[in-house]
Amino acid sequence: MARLTLESPADVRLLDKGLSAGEALAAFNAMHDQAGGIASFLGKVRPGEDVKALELTHYEPLTLPGMEKLAGQALDRFALDGVLVWHRVGTMQPGEGIVLVAAAARHRRAAFDAVDYLMDHLKSAAWFWKRERRGDGANGAWHWIEPRGDDHAALARWQ
Repeated sequence: MARLTLESPADVRLLDKGLSAGEALAAFNAMHDQAGGIASFLGKVRPGEDVKALELTHYEPLTLPGMEKLAGQALDRFALDGVLVWHRVGTMQPGEGIVLVAAAARHRRAAFDAVDYLMDHLKSAAWFWKRERRGDGANGAWHWIEPRGDDHAALARWQ
């Protein structure tokens, strides 16, 4: 698990337990007190559509290194002071946080664009497999979730 330090402007983590967006963003803000702005995004398990749970699995040898490479690409592409990329794996309930990304920059546009870039890549070109459990009771049916056409279109705009 990479941790944010003064030498490393990227805080990249793969988490198997809940994440606290408030604590993470407070610490990220404190590390980047010279930034003109910080943009962030918290992705959560959507309630509704009879979703009872979301499960994310991954291929461990590629996941964290891939996330670290993606964070480095964002740092290289945008004028950033730092990035935060945290992603959950395991089983989550509706309303729980799945992913938190943040970017600190001198100017807001770079921070907004970097968060968008990170999320578009994590949503469509990452190393995770997702499935939802839907239906009544503990034995509801599991359904694999694939990126939608809109997700692929969002990713393509960065090429």
